[in-house]
Amino acid sequence: MSRTTTLGKVLLIGLLALLMSLGQLHPVSAGTNVWTSIGPEGGNIQALAIDPQTPTTLYAGTEWGGVFKSTDGGASWSAVNTGLTDTRVRALAIDPATPTTLYAGTTWGVFKSTDGGASWSAVNTGLTATVVYALAIDRATPTTLYAGTWDGVFKSTDGGASWSAVNTGLTDTYVWDLAIDPATPTTLYAGTYRGGVFKSTDGGASWSAVNTGLTDTRVLALAIDPATPTTLYAGTWGVFKSTNGGASWSAVNTGLTAASVWALAIDPATPATLYAGTVCGGVFKSTDGGASWSAVNTGLTAAYVAALAIDPATPTTLYAGTGGGGVFKSTDGGASWSAVNTGLTNTIVLALAIDPATPATLYAGTLGGGVFKSTDSGASWSAVNTGLMDTYVGALVIDPQAPTTLYAGTWGGVFKSTDGGGNWSAVNTGLTATDVRALAIDPARPATLYAGTRGGGVFKSTNGGASWSAVNTGLTNTNVQSLAIDPATPATLYAGTRGGGVFSIQQLINKIYLPLILRNR
Repeated sequence: MSRTTTLGKVLLIGLLALLMSLGQLHPVSAGTNVWTSIGPEGGNIQALAIDPQTPTTLYAGTEWGGVFKSTDGGASWSAVNTGLTDTRVRALAIDPATPTTLYAGTTWGVFKSTDGGASWSAVNTGLTATVVYALAIDRATPTTLYAGTWDGVFKSTDGGASWSAVNTGLTDTYVWDLAIDPATPTTLYAGTYRGGVFKSTDGGASWSAVNTGLTDTRVLALAIDPATPTTLYAGTWGVFKSTNGGASWSAVNTGLTAASVWALAIDPATPATLYAGTVCGGVFKSTDGGASWSAVNTGLTAAYVAALAIDPATPTTLYAGTGGGGVFKSTDGGASWSAVNTGLTNTIVLALAIDPATPATLYAGTLGGGVFKSTDSGASWSAVNTGLMDTYVGALVIDPQAPTTLYAGTWGGVFKSTDGGGNWSAVNTGLTATDVRALAIDPARPATLYAGTRGGGVFKSTNGGASWSAVNTGLTNTNVQSLAIDPATPATLYAGTRGGGVFSIQQLINKIYLPLILRNR
């Protein structure tokens, strides 16, 4: 080897070392040509189940993320989806005698695990309905279980190996929830989407409607008092209570200001204490059997609560599964909550935006969780939703000249923040279609922005969202999913539609663009 070649290698090694020390060249690691999950953690939780024998072990059924398991009371989570070919989980049920056996109801039937979620297999023989909303297990005979589906109730007497429809008398087969009488397991109740509550006293062989006094027949949740099983509650547009096994009902809504109730849970030690999870009001608590309610939401940053679970050994510990914010835990009977989402990588992110002046600052628009912000390139995230009345965020744009100003397109219109997401306010004047799927901002004149809507086409604002007007001439498809502005000629705008392809428009050059053109000459 020549002296020149050796010297060249020495110089090359020295240069590489210098570049690495200056941060200009990095060794190959996770993230270089490899995707790495960086959050935000949480997401849409549809179901929760606690191991009755080991309550620090619990499971979360998610929308698109499958099943997650925690063995430390929610402090950390890991996905347990081997064999679970459908990850849209609607219901979970644990065998009370053998808690390592559990079932997951999904949009494609029922899956079973006999090893604590480590592996799953489909158990759908005879289950002709695919979407399963509810599961209930007979505590006395855990091989007997029921599935509430969009095609009625199905029953299995062999641990899910085979199923048969049990719908005689069930005039509404859209079953949202099921509850079994703990003292008499052949008595069960079905909450339906349109037909109210149905009752069976023969293990599902026959059903009859039990709706006297139930003025809202869209029943999304059921709960039975474990000490007095003839007392039960129905979550509807509010809560109804029956003290005679469903023969009659009365509304018990004093203080329950959030109407639509999706989840109910009863304290097993003190059955007069119960909790209601609502769509937009968080969690409400009653300590007098539903006679009065109060909101218990301190620390609960997600208002849509789809699932509730109580620790059977320590009933002051409970969990709330939310639509977008993940899992929250309370150890003081709902007085305060904290998010417990470490490892729960399930968030559905619909939009991303990067601060052009400070690229380490990121924003994520999520399905149900609102906006999350990171100031360290995704290493950590925090929800920034003060004033954001709609947490279904499908679009985000940042003002390129004032990056602390950003806009969020939601199902409820456009919201604006001028302090980097710290506070939001609705800017919807003139926006007659509020389901906003896309946003675009003029790079030369950021006060001009566009909103693409579902069914309403494109709207334009020239004053930073203060007012809007429709700009739809020639746009034959008004279901707009995406927008893009020509960066060289901002008067040219493109709209991607649902089923109609791409449309383009070149607006009249006016005084807004004329100074820019003159400067470029």
